[in-house]
Amino acid sequence: MTRAQTAQRPRRSARPVTDAVHAQVRHAEQVSPQIRRVTIGSDDLAHFTVRGADQWFRLFLPQDGQLRPQLPVTANWWQELLAAPEHVRPIVRNYTVRAARPEVGEIDIDFVVHGDEGPASRWALRAEPGDWVGLLDQGVLYEPPADTAWQLVVGDETALPAIAGIVESMPADTHAFVFVELPSADDEQPLRTGEHVHVSWLPRPAGAQPGSVVHDAVRAARLPTGEPYVWLAGESKMVQKLRRHLVGQRGVAKSSIEFTGYWRRGASH
Repeated sequence: MTRAQTAQRPRRSARPVTDAVHAQVRHAEQVSPQIRRVTIGSDDLAHFTVRGADQWFRLFLPQDGQLRPQLPVTANWWQELLAAPEHVRPIVRNYTVRAARPEVGEIDIDFVVHGDEGPASRWALRAEPGDWVGLLDQGVLYEPPADTAWQLVVGDETALPAIAGIVESMPADTHAFVFVELPSADDEQPLRTGEHVHVSWLPRPAGAQPGSVVHDAVRAARLPTGEPYVWLAGESKMVQKLRRHLVGQRGVAKSSIEFTGYWRRGASH
């Protein structure tokens, strides 16, 4: 790729102004060895606005001994939570909508489960119908300009729900290259894609550092010329390294890259 003269990307859509709402687990199933899907629902979710392909939200989980999490009630929700006593302050994690069905007030959430390594993983493995959670809609990140020549979408297993939403929302004539690193080939999911969308599933060999396989695959890939729209998400160091590579070695404009570190090695999920 060579650096193209492109217009500055429009500013990202503002985060929606919404209230945190409670919901209850309706169903949970293991869809692959490392991914557990939990369906939550409530009357409030009948009014959930579907905003885009990688719509994300804050998930509030109850502390041990709580029936349901205490939710913030003000616009300055983070400061409100920090001011709450630690024993009642909900556990907060970020997740992506895998599927939304407002007509029945339901949302599917895919969790990458790591046994008891983190509070969200522990909760997902034990989730049963009737369990309470809370959520706060945070909007979308994926917003490619209409005149984008082609797209590059890269992530690991934590980004798979967003990647699935992105590729399944692409217009039929979209040209895109998609790279997804997974714990194993058994964690692949069927995706509905157009004929010009090329998906590379990248199982992680035993002992490999998370993010290393997709990082190496993108660096070695033969990619088209012309300015792309790039969406990167997953392990933080992988995202940072690939962004530097695309800008420094591939000549991609910084303004053409949407990037998010979903997690860091060594941190609980």
